[in-house]
Amino acid sequence: MATKVAIIASNGSLFDAYKVFNVATAAAASDAEVGIFFTFEGLNLIHKEAHKQLPIPAGNEHFEEGFKRENVPSIPELVEMAQELGVKIIACQMTMDVMSLDKDQFIEGIEVGEQRASSIMRPMPISV
Repeated sequence: MATKVAIIASNGSLFDAYKVFNVATAAAASDAEVGIFFTFEGLNLIHKEAHKQLPIPAGNEHFEEGFKRENVPSIPELVEMAQELGVKIIACQMTMDVMSLDKDQFIEGIEVGEQRASSIMRPMPISV
């Protein structure tokens, strides 16, 4: 039986995106079945426009220079890598409804589901 990893993304800063997509791509590259459930501010990580300009937490602006210097992939690049590795990207329908968001406002290839993180797999989720 393959290892299964479920990640819940509920926050929406640049650091949150790196945590979520680094764990997801590392696990998927190790042949794990990976699903990420995006809810509340975490939806910013897969929103067509927002994921290209995620905020760096105040006082941490110096990381931007380090990311460039160390050739760290951008969030859109990490999203693409995750999708190429077969990571399931699931947006929370309830949160989308509350925020008046439609599926077409998100990156291509997402699924929409309510309370789906628990139904994809049964691991202990990593909350970021």
